[in-house]
Amino acid sequence: MCGWNVLVQLIQAMLLCSTSCVVGTFWYNDATGYGPIFEEEPLDIVYTKESPDRLISMNCRARANPAPTYRWRRDNWEIKLMELPNEHYSLVGGNLIINNPEEKKHAGTYVCVAKNVYGTVISKEAKVKFGYLEEFPDEERDPVTVKEGQGAVLLCAPPKRWPTEVTFRWIYNEFPVFLHPDKRRFVSQSTGNLYISKVEASDAGNYSCYVFNPQIGKGVYSKFIPLISTEEKKRYKADLVVKFPDTTAMLNYNVTLECFALGNPAPHIVWRKIGATDLPASAQVSMSGALLHLYNVQYEDSAGYECEAINQKWQDWHQAWLYVEAAPEWAVTINNTQKDVGSEHTMSCVANGKPGPYIRWLKDGYSYGKGELKFSSLTFEDSGMYQCIAENYWGIIYASAELRVIACAPTFELNPVKKYLLGANNGRVVIECKPRAAPRPRFTWTKGKEVLFNNSRISIMFDGSLEILNATRNDEGVYTCLAENDRGKANSTGTLTITEATQITVAPEDTQVMVGEEVHLQCQASFDPSLDITFIWSLDFRVIDFYLEWKHYERIMDSGELKIMNVQLRHEGRYTCTAQTVVDNVTASADLKIKGLPAPPGGVRVEEIRDTSVKLVWNRGADHGSPILGYTIQTRDFYALTEVDWRDASTSPTALDRMSVMADVVDLYPWMEYEFRVYATNEFGDGEASIPSMKIKTWDAVPVVAPTNVGGYGGKDGELIITWTPVQPQYFYGKKFGYVVAFKPHDDVDWWYETISDPETRRYVHRDASFRVKSNDFQVREFQVKVKTFNSKGDGPYSLSTTIYYPRDVPSESPTDVYSRPVSSHEALVWWIPVMDTGTGLQQYIDGYQVKYWRKYDDTEPGANRIFVPASMNQTRLENMLPDSHYLIEVRAYNGAGVGPPSEHCEMFTKRAPPSVAPQMWRYISYSGKWLYVMFRKTGYITGPIYMTGWHFIDFPMPQVGDYELEVRGHVWVDCGRFDRNNSHINFVHLLKDVQSFLNLLLSVCLPSTKQSTVSPYRMTCLAVESTNVTLL
Repeated sequence: MCGWNVLVQLIQAMLLCSTSCVVGTFWYNDATGYGPIFEEEPLDIVYTKESPDRLISMNCRARANPAPTYRWRRDNWEIKLMELPNEHYSLVGGNLIINNPEEKKHAGTYVCVAKNVYGTVISKEAKVKFGYLEEFPDEERDPVTVKEGQGAVLLCAPPKRWPTEVTFRWIYNEFPVFLHPDKRRFVSQSTGNLYISKVEASDAGNYSCYVFNPQIGKGVYSKFIPLISTEEKKRYKADLVVKFPDTTAMLNYNVTLECFALGNPAPHIVWRKIGATDLPASAQVSMSGALLHLYNVQYEDSAGYECEAINQKWQDWHQAWLYVEAAPEWAVTINNTQKDVGSEHTMSCVANGKPGPYIRWLKDGYSYGKGELKFSSLTFEDSGMYQCIAENYWGIIYASAELRVIACAPTFELNPVKKYLLGANNGRVVIECKPRAAPRPRFTWTKGKEVLFNNSRISIMFDGSLEILNATRNDEGVYTCLAENDRGKANSTGTLTITEATQITVAPEDTQVMVGEEVHLQCQASFDPSLDITFIWSLDFRVIDFYLEWKHYERIMDSGELKIMNVQLRHEGRYTCTAQTVVDNVTASADLKIKGLPAPPGGVRVEEIRDTSVKLVWNRGADHGSPILGYTIQTRDFYALTEVDWRDASTSPTALDRMSVMADVVDLYPWMEYEFRVYATNEFGDGEASIPSMKIKTWDAVPVVAPTNVGGYGGKDGELIITWTPVQPQYFYGKKFGYVVAFKPHDDVDWWYETISDPETRRYVHRDASFRVKSNDFQVREFQVKVKTFNSKGDGPYSLSTTIYYPRDVPSESPTDVYSRPVSSHEALVWWIPVMDTGTGLQQYIDGYQVKYWRKYDDTEPGANRIFVPASMNQTRLENMLPDSHYLIEVRAYNGAGVGPPSEHCEMFTKRAPPSVAPQMWRYISYSGKWLYVMFRKTGYITGPIYMTGWHFIDFPMPQVGDYELEVRGHVWVDCGRFDRNNSHINFVHLLKDVQSFLNLLLSVCLPSTKQSTVSPYRMTCLAVESTNVTLL
């Protein structure tokens, strides 16, 4: 009976609606109906008993037509939401609400199920867990007793919790005084323990471990742990006590590695990636070296990592591996598919991940196999919603799609045969026949009343289309396609007309031009007069866009001619003209060769790497019609300032001829990252450079450069400060670069040595009470100092030895006879008599002089400007002063112990501000006189004779015939007898041969008045003039 009912439904539906198809035992309209698609899926939830809402809400929403119904499952058991009333569960739309949740009843894994007539899908799994953080035990903690200088470890012993991801902090003596980690103190976020590399007296106190769970918003703290320090200062070797284990990180996530050491002095921690010269680009070191952060981890970051703790007593190191794995990610997924009943079908999906994901399938919410799904003969029962699931240790992903198995009688309502068809004479004609039908119908074609069969010219294609080869006028007529399957039949008709074929009559020709020239490519065609024709041009199969490329390409109207303007090298290639009508098209091509700069070489690569050289190989590029004269190699190192900071490299051989395809690049820095590029040269100039090679790093070597400007001074309480200019990074020549500082008292034989592992350090301070000046040292004590470099390959050379001095006290004398004079309204010069020798024969205990200056009535002395001058100088220039101001100047001698007594104050006035308007020259006249301040120089020269006058005209000897520049300067006289000035515009003068032996000029000069104004410091006086005997250009 069931089969009979299905048959009746099929017959009724075919009679009622020819555009609908059957899926299983129901009919559908494919324009509106579809299965469920999730728009919102439930997420993992951590619930706490302290939650004020006392409920859990899990969201679920799907899009479908007709609208879906929702059900929920917990731990693969369906929750009876409709059948039985439940005081805890309720359904709002598709959302599941859990009221007054209880851990035993409601913790677990939930999925949402959405269903309509087309099928069923289930959501991603969402876990409900109950978060908690237990209290610390009430037992008192035992005190920790250590000696000063030793390391200490305070154990946190955190309580049970969920989630396990918490943050640890330590309270010092009282809440909320939290301990701030630094180079000596470190809090492990793995164990919560507090580590102190070397205990100092100030560390004594009470400590409490504070644990905070951010997901549940709760924190607890332990009983206080007393830390007791005893007095004993010793040095202890570096000892790593926090060592990161082998770690597995997830791709594109962040990971942090911990490493911390005890020791006195506090150890310095250095991180390395095993087998690489540098840490990954995303790496960042923090907490004084204790933490290595790797951000956005990639597969290439998977490697061994090493942390090394270094102090003056010992070196300790630890190695472990970082593994990078990934959650599943779709590479090939599934899509909605509609297939004919009885046809074959395969469904597959591919996911990437590490470890490799496991693939399984669901159909309408239930397990349906694994791997690849294959259907040899689809039935209606195969219709439904399919889900492909990929999962591994790191996650699970879902892909959903609907499979519809349909059966339809043929119909042309949506895609009939074209009513009017055109074909070209002697061309190929295809008449499409694509009805909607399932299963695939049988096709029959007729021309008029004649049934067509396959022959040498006419054939019926697999998809039902009719193909006619070498069509002629005899093929014109009415064609009908008949489609028939076991559910019905249908036909559609069209009329075929044959037109004249399109032919190229004038084809483009191969052409060779120079860069910058203009070229015309011809293209003409004959075509059927009843049709329209268009010409399409393409370059190397890329259609030319005349709208975007109008600067170089233009299509001549009413013809197919192409004009190329200002030809460039990129325009070289094969040009194809396509003459196209609605019926057919025909093409013709020509090659355009362009002579110009050579093309860039290709395949630039490094084949051999050494410490100061590499072997570079490349492939020759096109010469663009002019023989290549040679090649040039350029380099860019890691410290290049910009992306275009390329420099010509030294090579062996020095000159690279046109046949060169390899060379040694020499004189490189060891242990430096480089990339290389090559360009060719021909008679037109240098061509475009190649794409840069892959970055490489040269091998390391022993450093050869010593620090410069080694010096220093003695400080207070036995401090000896040694300074130097650090070596530039390109001279490190290897990893683990640092400095060895050597020093000794002048009369001692043995040197003291200190190792500095930071390559950017520029000073070292040594404290030793024995370095203080003794009574028999009189005023100063001499020390010899020198500094050398080292790296992992060995030691470099020492710098030259330098003598530095440790003074007994600050300078006792002050400079005398301090004088000054203004230079301009903003600057002044000051000089003094230096501090005299006190009888030791050593003046170097004066390191230099401090010069202070400030306005007497407007500034305070603490805010004065300061300039420091070496002891070898007794004068300096004061800058950034204010015009027309009263200044006080003071000079003091200083050394490492401090600043000596001040000199007597020197008072001075800065000059007034210069005129704001320059002198103006209007015209020249013939006149006699003796005064004006004029510079007259020949054009192209910097200097020339200068003449002065107090009047607005001047008379001076006649220069040679030629072009000259004339400049006038105005002056303001001040009380001290000195002046400021401003320049006029430069005027150009052409002297004629027939002028007199003296040049007589009257100038219009705007000069400032010496009287003060409330608006401006000066008033300007302007004088008008006439000119003769001089031609002004």
